[in-house]
Amino acid sequence: MNSNPMYMEYVDDDEPPPVRRRGWRILGWVAVGLSVALVGSSLGVYGYYRKLNGNIARENINYGPRPEKLNDAMNILLLGSDTRTGANAKYGRGMQNDPPRSDTMILLHLSPGGEQAIGISFPRDLMVPIPSCKSRDGQVVPASSIAMINESFTRGGAPCTVKTIENLTNIRIDHFLQVDFVGFKNITTAVGGVEICLPKDVNDPQSRLRLSKGRHIVKGETALAYVRTRKALGNGSDIDRIKRQQQFMASLANKAMSAGVLSNPVKLNALLSAATKSLTTDEDLDLQAMTKIARGMQGLTAGKLRFVTVPWTQYPPDPNRVALRQPDADQFFAAIRNDTGIPQKKRTAPKISPSRIRVRVYNASGIDGQARRVADQLEAQGYQVVGVGTLTTRRTTRILYGPGAGREALALAEAVPDADGQPVARANGTAGIVDLVVGPDWTALKPRQTGIPRQQDEVRGTDDVCKT
Repeated sequence: MNSNPMYMEYVDDDEPPPVRRRGWRILGWVAVGLSVALVGSSLGVYGYYRKLNGNIARENINYGPRPEKLNDAMNILLLGSDTRTGANAKYGRGMQNDPPRSDTMILLHLSPGGEQAIGISFPRDLMVPIPSCKSRDGQVVPASSIAMINESFTRGGAPCTVKTIENLTNIRIDHFLQVDFVGFKNITTAVGGVEICLPKDVNDPQSRLRLSKGRHIVKGETALAYVRTRKALGNGSDIDRIKRQQQFMASLANKAMSAGVLSNPVKLNALLSAATKSLTTDEDLDLQAMTKIARGMQGLTAGKLRFVTVPWTQYPPDPNRVALRQPDADQFFAAIRNDTGIPQKKRTAPKISPSRIRVRVYNASGIDGQARRVADQLEAQGYQVVGVGTLTTRRTTRILYGPGAGREALALAEAVPDADGQPVARANGTAGIVDLVVGPDWTALKPRQTGIPRQQDEVRGTDDVCKT
């Protein structure tokens, strides 16, 4: 078994071009898709959420000591339940009375302002301490010094898994989302199918997946069969299947966010109706909480969505199990916990993505070509440069703004340490445009904070499914 952390992503290295902004373990991917749909859309989504709120089951996760919440980032635990009750019975005949398990555990970390979104997979075979929890019938289940992490869900459902992961990472989990088999099928159908790419022909009698090599759009039962397949693809390991499912989830998120699903009321209603009928959440994830998430994630695009697996290595007593690889795991959890790269103190400047700030650059330094050089620096950090020009030489660098661009001007000022004073409203300025007047005192644009460090083999939201 390869001991490298399976860090995979589905996001192009370059930022997307400046444009207007217009969800067994497979089930966690549905929850990610739903989460992306909810946080990536306009606030109009929440009209649907209010209408469909009655479909959602809820559980309380607020008991016992919990980690401190350190910043405005949001951490949502995504769980897939393999319950065989109700319409799920056909996926495990004779198992209807067995306690449900969760083989999908993903911690979705959302930085303020949509600057970064990262889904962190916890392998079901990960050996960890499990704290004392309450079972579904209210009985206390004693703690275990070491057990597979998915045992936490069997013992006490989502509240026990939340407690286990919080104790393991010291990361405060704000909410959880849990879905089942039927929810997965319905969501892939509601978005119109998800693109996958097979490296070879597959005829798997266990999952009932029968597809030829190459690209396919799958939904419903076929999508379910694809993500359930294990031995027919890859090396048959749990880690390998996680990578494939991360690629599937990235493709699902990209489809939901780029194919008009969120801006189409009919498609959106179908997606949310399908999702909420098979969804369980915590009691605090109400309309107000969802609205807060949406407002904080307006800058999120598929290009900023990453999927990774916790740093792992073989578990010495059993090569079929894995353990956290230290000190890498603790360092990674610290980066998530502190939302590395995002200031933790309250700022006067609003949190606006550079891609949403339109800037016009004027050279008032007396140095030939300075406006173009500064414009290049701004574009490299994702700002929309809408023009360059020249003014008579001024003594200092200034930021001016037209009607409706005051918040954007304040945000730009955070990246311009040489700016003289606060941004100033320009009476004859262009609506929605920030003017950066570069004086002879200009030194450089403040380096953009890079956020949580990239990891090996990340899966990104805009990757080509046939080039991974």
